[in-house]
Amino acid sequence: MPGKREVLTLYRDLLHHAYKFDNYNFRSYAVRRVNDAFRANKALNGEAVVAAYNDGIDNLAMLKRQAAVSQMYTFDQLVVEPRKHHA
Repeated sequence: MPGKREVLTLYRDLLHHAYKFDNYNFRSYAVRRVNDAFRANKALNGEAVVAAYNDGIDNLAMLKRQAAVSQMYTFDQLVVEPRKHHA
């Protein structure tokens, strides 16, 4: 059974890869999905935690692939996105 540290590491990794999406809409959707899934599964215990953790691992692999594809096909920045300042 995954411990608190493993679950938090998975959460951080999912958010890290969700923020790698180049498109604002995909990025905000991925971040929202991660946050909603962790809030919904907050009260799980026992075998349900193991099943949710394994689903999270699968979703992390999917996010890594999709973020890589997203970076290959970039879009123009939207008006709602903050500007990236170069140092």
